[in-house]
Amino acid sequence: MTGRLEGVDVAIVGIPFDTGGTYRVGARFGPEHIRSASALMRPYHSGSGVPIFDRLSVVDYGDLPVVPGYVEESHGRIAAGLLEVVQAGVIPIDLGGDHSIALPELRALAKVHGKVGLIQLDSHSDTSEEYFGQPHTHGTPFYHAVKEGLVEPSRSIQVGLRGPVYSDRDYAIPREMGMEVITGVEAHELGMEAVAQRIVSRVGKSKVFFSFDIDFIDPAYAPATGTPEIGGFTTWEAQSLVRRLAGLNYVAFDVVEVIPAYDVADNTSFVAANIVYEFLALLARARGAAGSPAGSPSSPAARVASGRPRFAYSSVREPGSSSSPGETDQGRSWWPTLVRTGRNFWRVTCPAKRPPRMPSTSPSDGAELTFW
Repeated sequence: MTGRLEGVDVAIVGIPFDTGGTYRVGARFGPEHIRSASALMRPYHSGSGVPIFDRLSVVDYGDLPVVPGYVEESHGRIAAGLLEVVQAGVIPIDLGGDHSIALPELRALAKVHGKVGLIQLDSHSDTSEEYFGQPHTHGTPFYHAVKEGLVEPSRSIQVGLRGPVYSDRDYAIPREMGMEVITGVEAHELGMEAVAQRIVSRVGKSKVFFSFDIDFIDPAYAPATGTPEIGGFTTWEAQSLVRRLAGLNYVAFDVVEVIPAYDVADNTSFVAANIVYEFLALLARARGAAGSPAGSPSSPAARVASGRPRFAYSSVREPGSSSSPGETDQGRSWWPTLVRTGRNFWRVTCPAKRPPRMPSTSPSDGAELTFW
């Protein structure tokens, strides 16, 4: 499988697991709805001024296998499946799923990168040793990640903690572990610029896992989550904060705890899709600042000529063509849906009608294009 990801920079990976939920459940349907909401994303990130898919080759890797109702078995399968992506040198952006998936994510990362720093935007610390007498829930992953040596606490920070808790220990535990904590109240008082400065200073040049629990956002904007807490952050505050975190050494991302059944007009799924879009922009900005590696094509035509995947484009038009939506834009996500045809084999179906300025090396109309 590793060879089949050659030339890929980023993989969108679904992890439809929610057995770790302790209140509302249903986050197993999050990946599907976040993908659907991604239809509104476009290739050019106006907030950062970067053409994301000119700089990055992005694929939708599909969903990792899980066993609903069995935490340890699912965690093992998640870690094994994600390890294939990480070993290929690809940066995963994972779609949860509840936050218990962070532990197998970090186990996979550790096998390649060792200890990593952590940026966690969340209303809960998720550092309980156990919950209901069980060690693995969405409230425990980072306790076990630290104990297993997967996270470097001195390069880790939690932002946005708020809401009713069992005791002051909820905030004391991550601090005693060595992580920095900025509560929700403190973050509001500091402002996003100051919070971003604290985050950048904390993680430094370490390899970083960025974990975004959707309940960081106030439920007025993102109601569909497992344990909503009022007093949260607006979507603009979230965008403003994330955009200030460019230039860090990211090795993985996730967005977790989206439960579509509790949503209103798919608002939460749209918020989550936009957070993934912001993550992609961070990586694209880094690629632009550092310059593309030698021999790394940047335009869609160059990608096709070199055999490098280019289908992570909202539209297959070349840069510089009309910015209005083309026929193939309507109803399509910015990472086109791949169809599973076998255990480790994927395909993407080309548009039935060729859009303007399709590179000449594209397959014939209506053809199925196999990228690996």
